[in-house]
Amino acid sequence: MDKKGFSQHISQQYNEELEQIINRVMTMGGLVEQQLETALVALVEGDSESGERVVTSDYRVNAMEVELDEACTHVLARRQPAASDLRLVLAVIKTITDLERIGDEAERVGRMALHLLEEDRRRSPMGEIQSLGEQIKKMLHGALDAFARMDAEQAVKVAQEDIKADAQYDAIVRHLVKYLEDHPKSVPPVLDIMWAARSLERIGDRSRNICEYVVYFVRGKDVRHTSFEQMAAEATGDRR
Repeated sequence: MDKKGFSQHISQQYNEELEQIINRVMTMGGLVEQQLETALVALVEGDSESGERVVTSDYRVNAMEVELDEACTHVLARRQPAASDLRLVLAVIKTITDLERIGDEAERVGRMALHLLEEDRRRSPMGEIQSLGEQIKKMLHGALDAFARMDAEQAVKVAQEDIKADAQYDAIVRHLVKYLEDHPKSVPPVLDIMWAARSLERIGDRSRNICEYVVYFVRGKDVRHTSFEQMAAEATGDRR
């Protein structure tokens, strides 16, 4: 993270604490990105080893969330941050919560993948699911990049990608519902695929959340539950 992103202090140790926290958030983000990549391989390609790896590695993300939460609590208690420093710590706390939940969703995709037979995949819209997965990977990476640079304008652009992800998810659900109407005995595997797609869509939502925290830190404005137009106006400072 660029040091211009947060206030510089007389205490070099305080500066280092904040920088270390941001660096650890990015490390956690990298682990989550790898989880998502591995889960998609398991789902689309039927790679059971990848599915098992996602399921058994989630503890690492959980441990990082606990460590970062403790580090933020330490800063709040000892430094009593104000203004942008306080917003930074709050943005970090919210971001690591969403990253941990993204890890949970990736684990769920891995678990669903382990349930599917090859014939289930052949009868499923795997091309559409793979396209959704690529869109979600793009969003998560973009959100983490915006967080690393605390770039509010990029954060808005990434958040707007959620519109496309939602449309892709809706198309998959319609496809699967139609398939169930024609093949009512296929309920268990189709539901597994539907839940996996839902987890991917939720990762997109949480990536958007991270973008909202970036805008909050940079502009001091809470843009949750606002339109993309309002979010963009706050990010650029153009609120005419």
